Amino acid sequence: MSVAAHDGLREQVVAWRRWLHQHPELGFQERETARYVEEQLREMPGLHLSRPTETSVLAVLRGGAGPGKTVLLRADMDALPIEEEAEVEFRSQHPGVMHACGHDGHTAMLLGAAKVLSEGAATLRGEVRFIFQHAEEVFPGGAQQLVDAGVMDGVDLAVGTHLMSSVPVGTVVLRDGPLMAAPDAFDITIQGKGGHGAMPHQTVDPVVIAAQVVMAFQTAVSRLRDPIDPGVVSVTQIHGGSAHNVIPDTVTLGGTVRTFSEELRSQMPGRLETLLRGVCEAYGATYTFRYHTGYRPVNNDPATTERLRQVVRDVLPGVTLSDGVPLMGGEDFSAYLTRSPGTFVLIGAGNEAQGITAPHHHPRFMIDEAALEHGVQLYAGAARALTAG
Repeated sequence: MSVAAHDGLREQVVAWRRWLHQHPELGFQERETARYVEEQLREMPGLHLSRPTETSVLAVLRGGAGPGKTVLLRADMDALPIEEEAEVEFRSQHPGVMHACGHDGHTAMLLGAAKVLSEGAATLRGEVRFIFQHAEEVFPGGAQQLVDAGVMDGVDLAVGTHLMSSVPVGTVVLRDGPLMAAPDAFDITIQGKGGHGAMPHQTVDPVVIAAQVVMAFQTAVSRLRDPIDPGVVSVTQIHGGSAHNVIPDTVTLGGTVRTFSEELRSQMPGRLETLLRGVCEAYGATYTFRYHTGYRPVNNDPATTERLRQVVRDVLPGVTLSDGVPLMGGEDFSAYLTRSPGTFVLIGAGNEAQGITAPHHHPRFMIDEAALEHGVQLYAGAARALTAG
């Protein structure tokens, strides 16, 4: 049963998405979201529901057409600590929190797919697990918690999706191999010797040292990395000082490192600390350096990706298929891929003509809701194709 053949489903999916958009919750706090999702799922036939964690929901559907593969379909549910500026009637009702990354759409699409598949379970083979995941945006992330809770036990293939405002609606991106980077982070404190701004020679100025460190870190990717091995180092925070005429004792810095290969990823902490140590020693300062390992890279299984290309051709014949390019953003969907092959799909949700162009994590982020039907069709088509073996 397709979305087009299901009376009122388009409108229902939009309504789900808009309710979720109005009621955003941060990672590990999705209690009302999970309650709402569970309520919708209880209206669908044949689903076995559970709560693997406090703020996630798992629905299991066993097909009636005989044995087959077990396929996990994933949607994330958490929002971001951003004050919404989008001028829509269904804007966030929670001050300082909004769905600025499309997770409300992901959740609504997976609810739609659960409805389609549950009502057509008699012709479905194998088993489909619908996981409504908490805390994708907050490290250590909800995906690893769910893997540890057993949601991937016995799963043969996993599929996730992400709505993209940077991709035009009507386009689906399916890429073999590396798609999303490993998002690591670092925190640094530079300890100098403060003093009067008029007498810098009597100080060890951590502000100047921090500036040198920022510039030195750029060589970690421009001069110390193989140029065909993608990598990014960005210093995104720098804090220090409290008055115009006072050189502070300390400055703190923070930032992110993005890589695809395990070799480069393992090298980056040592490379950055070597640069940091050299600069600080040259000026007579000391430092602390803390490196935080984030999510793994997302690597799409080529065989599963090719099968999903055929699914898109079959269920979304008017949609453009694109290979896209690897993205330096991170995604904890990679945790599921440690337990089974799978594919992460990007679904176009931008529309320049309608002014839907704001990037993800922006206070005016929005999606073209026409993309929701594409997601429902893709989830449902993937489940039918992949469970059949």
